[in-house]
Amino acid sequence: MADLTGRTALVTGGGRGIGAGIVRALATAGADVAINYTRNSDAADALAEEVRALGRRANTYQADVSDYEQCEAMATTALADLGPIGILVNNAGIASRGNAIADTDPAEMRRVVETHAFGSFYMSQLLVPQMRELPRGDVVMISSGATQSLGARGAPYNMGKTAMEAVAFTLAKEERPNGIHVNIVAPGLVETDMGKRLVRATRGVEDIRELDAASPFGRVCQPEDIANAVIYLVDQAGSYVTNQRIYVNGGGF
Repeated sequence: MADLTGRTALVTGGGRGIGAGIVRALATAGADVAINYTRNSDAADALAEEVRALGRRANTYQADVSDYEQCEAMATTALADLGPIGILVNNAGIASRGNAIADTDPAEMRRVVETHAFGSFYMSQLLVPQMRELPRGDVVMISSGATQSLGARGAPYNMGKTAMEAVAFTLAKEERPNGIHVNIVAPGLVETDMGKRLVRATRGVEDIRELDAASPFGRVCQPEDIANAVIYLVDQAGSYVTNQRIYVNGGGF
């Protein structure tokens, strides 16, 4: 069983969906958690209460990760509240609208890329230096299976996630001498609010669980599946793993 006792994590976009699954798994393994959210304070606060019920420390922080000043304020406050942060999970993300490149609003492209790529860059820049003083540091980027397919009508999202991965692979090489591991977890379709909206818009499916029978292993991927990969990477079990991308998509189907 993973043991993250004594370590503190910050999860962007941690209030719901995949992020909430990661927060729960980190706390269950023994970590204290800083939970970032953008809008839904009730969900983030309820999740923090769940973490505290496990005997861990948890605080919530509202910040738009595409804004450097908000990231800086969040990092400064979280470090003051919880002490050194040894695990950063860059999970915050937004979807693009499914338009062809010729029909995509440039403002949408900037907004999506800034959230995924700039946000991950900002948070890494702000928290990695203090990780160098710790016995171990971990940065995990939550990317997407979209970086495999780079499908049509998803240019802003494809660009954002691909750039996020470029940040990760570059950072892994820069920080390995400092004992910091940097890895990528890339989910396929996951049962989250975003996943439900996606299948409704692209497949006309109202209940995502209708896809269970046609999915690998007879079920749609769950947030816990992504969280399990994150825990492996940041635990001692993943102590010799860095600069890697793990697709959690049932084999790419």
